[in-house]
Amino acid sequence: MPKILITPRSITTGGHPALERLCEVGFDLVFCTPGKMPSEEELIALLPDCVGHLAGVEPITARVLDAATALKVISRNGSGVDSIDLEAAAARGIRVCRAEGANSRSVAELTLGLLLSLARSIPFSDHHLKGGRWQRRRGMELAGQTLGLVGCGQIGRAVAEMALALGMQVIAYDVAPAASPAGSPSFRYASLDEVLRAADFLSLHCPATADGRPLLGAAELAAMKPTAHLVNTARASLVDSQALLDALEGDCLAGAAVDVYETEPPGDDPLVKHDRVVATPHIGAYTWQSVDRLMQIAVDNLLTHLP
Repeated sequence: MPKILITPRSITTGGHPALERLCEVGFDLVFCTPGKMPSEEELIALLPDCVGHLAGVEPITARVLDAATALKVISRNGSGVDSIDLEAAAARGIRVCRAEGANSRSVAELTLGLLLSLARSIPFSDHHLKGGRWQRRRGMELAGQTLGLVGCGQIGRAVAEMALALGMQVIAYDVAPAASPAGSPSFRYASLDEVLRAADFLSLHCPATADGRPLLGAAELAAMKPTAHLVNTARASLVDSQALLDALEGDCLAGAAVDVYETEPPGDDPLVKHDRVVATPHIGAYTWQSVDRLMQIAVDNLLTHLP
């Protein structure tokens, strides 16, 4: 029976009904270590006999693809493919498919939750009250604040619409700007520099840079207001983590929220432990509805492109 490797952490832990469609047409499913992102060595050990790979966010390198001699299709249960060596895949005739747009709503709603958490210090208040301490931080209302977006594709536009509904002003940077969300006079496009300088809250919704370098380093963070907050639900590599930590420690930035990390789990990451950082364990697409949409599309792509 032809084999398909399954590696998304949410699926190796609990499975998903969509996988039954692969079994029904004769595929044998192979799973990596449950609940863990597979290492390069584990992928090399598991992929050689597989014709398909239903992939998560784990790096799929040229070395992995060299070992995957039978592989025809990589189907991501997400929209990002920057963890895959696309040039190496193309050279080997391996098709790479995405579940584009399936997680837009869930990531946008998490972003809104993180904005509110930062504005009202919700995790801080919960932590101290559960510890028996009546300690409060004065918050701010989002209405009238300026939300800066870096990237205004499907996720960015969904975030913009939610922010506009709350009375925020939205200013966005995108390399290929589309129509303004809802045609609102409270939304406009601008240069990256203007977005950085204007934002009270800055939220990232773009791919990693082509060369892998941070989009936001010390200079970019220094251009922001010292009262501003940063939200990253996109890619860890977009932000220089040491520069962000330095900005927080030097009171050059008021706070940050992070859902993505260079290493997952992040271990003893000082950003995760920082008092003015809200940290979540890469849950942007981790809702019942989003996982269902992602898996159905990922399985559809495998069935479409595998003989």
